[in-house]
Amino acid sequence: MSDRKGFGLLKGKKGIIFGALDERSIAWRIALACHREGAEFSLSNAPIALRLGALDKLAEETNSRIFPCDVSDEENVAELMNSLKEEHGAIDFVLHAIGMSPNIRKNKKYTDIEYNWYNQTLDISAISLHKILNHADKAGILNDGGSVIALSYIGAQRIFSKYTDMNDAKALLESIARNYGSRLAERGIRVNTVSQAPTKTSAGSGIKGFDGMYTFADKIAPMGNPTADECADYCVTLFSDLTKKVTMQNLYHDGGFVTAGISEEMIEGLAKLYADEE
Repeated sequence: MSDRKGFGLLKGKKGIIFGALDERSIAWRIALACHREGAEFSLSNAPIALRLGALDKLAEETNSRIFPCDVSDEENVAELMNSLKEEHGAIDFVLHAIGMSPNIRKNKKYTDIEYNWYNQTLDISAISLHKILNHADKAGILNDGGSVIALSYIGAQRIFSKYTDMNDAKALLESIARNYGSRLAERGIRVNTVSQAPTKTSAGSGIKGFDGMYTFADKIAPMGNPTADECADYCVTLFSDLTKKVTMQNLYHDGGFVTAGISEEMIEGLAKLYADEE
């Protein structure tokens, strides 16, 4: 990230950021951007992820506290909200950057997935957003006019074969965001998903065929794939008061990929590839 000064867009705001893992992760870059813009926040990840110890560096850099939370455990989520109430009183923003698929890790094809793992994928990657918002609301820690963002991917709308059951998880995630957005709207609380382009993170690189997905999107998107830091800047605007009436949206941050057909460079490359095969 550049050393440029912030604009104070989040000055006085407090929040919780789920899912930062290491310096390459989007949630990590969002945390740095929020800190740059004057926000105070806590960090949370699964206990197993925290054993790596990397998050301590981010917490020190952003003057944040770390709260372990297993989002598959509803009681654990409820306990986290009580901890946040003690720490911050109330919060103005939530970042949900949580996703995992045992089936992808084990290279299971979509037509041969393990259903117990499938349930884990949906629970951790999507239903966790429902749990977080439900228990945050019950604990009374969501300030009116707040903002919630969950990181998604275009696999919710289009099929990417190597993304297998995460395609389903992202579709469910976006539906939950819309549903909760409609219910929190009367309090001015926005709930959106940001559909980021393939990004070279530790999590993304763990998907078989990721390099191909990244190159494909980068060649088709008129502006190319945005970086994690560029995604972070976009999320800052959605956490800020500049976007008070943007809610229940799936917002594509992908350099124009979603509306592009195919690029001239890709056409030329494919023509050459198939000409060589013939």
